[in-house]
Amino acid sequence: MEQRVHATLKLENGMEFHGYSFGYAGPCDGEVVFSTAMVGYTESLTDPSYSGQILCITFPLVGCYGVPEDGAEENGVSKFMESDKIYVNGLIVSDYSSNYSHWNAVKSLDQWLKEQKIPGIYGIDTRELTKVLRDNGAMLGIIVPEGQTRDFPVPDPNKENQIAKVSCKEVIRYGNGDKKVVLVDCGVKHNILRCFLNRGIEIIRVPWDYDFNTLEYDGLFISNGPGNPEFCDITVRHIQEAMKKDKPIFGICMGNQLLCRAGGAKTYKLKYGHRSHNQPVRMAGTNKCFITSQNHGYAVDNSTLGAEWEPYFINMNDGTNEGIRHKSKPFFSSQFHPEASSGPTDTEFLFDEFISKL
Repeated sequence: MEQRVHATLKLENGMEFHGYSFGYAGPCDGEVVFSTAMVGYTESLTDPSYSGQILCITFPLVGCYGVPEDGAEENGVSKFMESDKIYVNGLIVSDYSSNYSHWNAVKSLDQWLKEQKIPGIYGIDTRELTKVLRDNGAMLGIIVPEGQTRDFPVPDPNKENQIAKVSCKEVIRYGNGDKKVVLVDCGVKHNILRCFLNRGIEIIRVPWDYDFNTLEYDGLFISNGPGNPEFCDITVRHIQEAMKKDKPIFGICMGNQLLCRAGGAKTYKLKYGHRSHNQPVRMAGTNKCFITSQNHGYAVDNSTLGAEWEPYFINMNDGTNEGIRHKSKPFFSSQFHPEASSGPTDTEFLFDEFISKL
């Protein structure tokens, strides 16, 4: 690596963490959140659900397996990434490895961050930072390399419509199957596309505010996405209209929250969110438990679910909602990511459950 340049992470509560700059040599700001995943930084950085955030990776050594080539498959879906760019505003790690080794690595994490103009900081105590965020909740922060300036106040990404920023701008079609699924793009991960395409499903990907009820389809899917679900009232109205048709509906992450709001329930912001590969959930009414991949800062208030709905999964750490299902109609959702990438694939069967209803 080049000669080390000092950098500072500033938090809105006045705390500062001092380390070294890597990646793009410029300042950034955003909501500081942490993920306890041990691997998968390429997938996490390209997950649109991190839009507007500075990501702290708690696993101490990051960068040792480099970054793969960002090529595309024949169907236009990225081979190794979850989107076509990095969506985090900045990256925080404890120990950055400039030396990397992996069968598909073509560049270092530092080089990739430089190419995409994403600042990073390493050499700070990420354990202490995580404790601060757990005690105080996610908060705004700034990464500033030595010799540059950036200070508070900074924009709060939770007060902006992040979904509108990351959603596609026009209708995109993938695959050619007997069954058609409309996919409402709130910031969809590419492995969701792969999970449908691998099962022979034709996908009609539409922008977050598109009136998909004008289309012919066999099932409706609502994707993951960043930020506050309250910005998506128009999407909720479209979902409510679709629910009148009784066609199968499946939502993941943000899709869970929007389906819940369409059913009359309320959402709220979690103190520091769920971002990891090891969140345990239990299927409601059973002893079946699963380890799940998660990335969200908002949750559904179970007490506001209507009489026609019931919890599908419950988080075993804090008892929060992890999915809902309708008692009589083919509508259901998960707050976690059954498509993972990265993370455990224990719950990928939910795609098969949805497709069996088409």
